[in-house]
Amino acid sequence: QVQLVESGGGLVQAGGSLRLSCAASERTFSRYSMGWFRQAPGKEREFVAAINWSGSRTSYADYVKGRFIISRDNAKNAGYLQMNSLKPEDTAVYYCAVSSYIMEITTRYDYWGQGTQVTVSS
Repeated sequence: QVQLVESGGGLVQAGGSLRLSCAASERTFSRYSMGWFRQAPGKEREFVAAINWSGSRTSYADYVKGRFIISRDNAKNAGYLQMNSLKPEDTAVYYCAVSSYIMEITTRYDYWGQGTQVTVSS
């Protein structure tokens, strides 16, 4: 079973940037598709970005295109989400997830991290 730990969240002013990290416990991470999701108070969890096993393909929600960049470093068993031009509406708990069955882009995941809080002030 894969353990995922997110870090890098915090408080930032609108227009600022944060880089979230997702550390995986197993080297098999390099074979897994991964994604980032977020959940704001009173709202359902929503898709943010996804990346295939090798990092050669990515997918983004429309509201983060041009602002966020998903990446991974399989040698370090880690994934990342670079968030630029942050807006107050980006405030949420951000979760990293992986699929142990799918190597290409997907929105279905079976392992999840505990989340990291991102708060953007106006």
